[in-house]
Amino acid sequence: MNKSLTRSIGFWLLLVLSLASAGVGGWLIAGQVGTMTSTLLDGTATGIEVYVGQSLVVVGAALLGAGVIGILISVALTAVQALVPSPAPAVVEPIDWSAENHDETPADAQEHATGVVAQPSAETTEDADQNGSSGSTATATKISVR
Repeated sequence: MNKSLTRSIGFWLLLVLSLASAGVGGWLIAGQVGTMTSTLLDGTATGIEVYVGQSLVVVGAALLGAGVIGILISVALTAVQALVPSPAPAVVEPIDWSAENHDETPADAQEHATGVVAQPSAETTEDADQNGSSGSTATATKISVR
């Protein structure tokens, strides 16, 4: 997991929708139970208030339950993210530009000093032609391999 949980749109979507669902479910339950209780105690309850109120309480309970489950899942994801070890950042050492390049040939050193590129001699172009393009170490160093 290279991605941070707080940068995940899915995590925030889960959390926000879960909170909204729990809020709407709780609001439906509280409103309908309050209405049913007051009308039943007054003796003014109608069939619509009682039977529709019961159905809305069931819908509110489903929304509240879904919201609570979503919140618990987001808390569990946060706990799992905290338990999973994150990879240690790679330590990059700064480049020492003042160090000399010991692999330079005298022609390369002259090229760096003057900015003029030295022309290869006929002998070096023959060697380059004989080395071929295979890229093998034996060809490049003129070692015979049997």
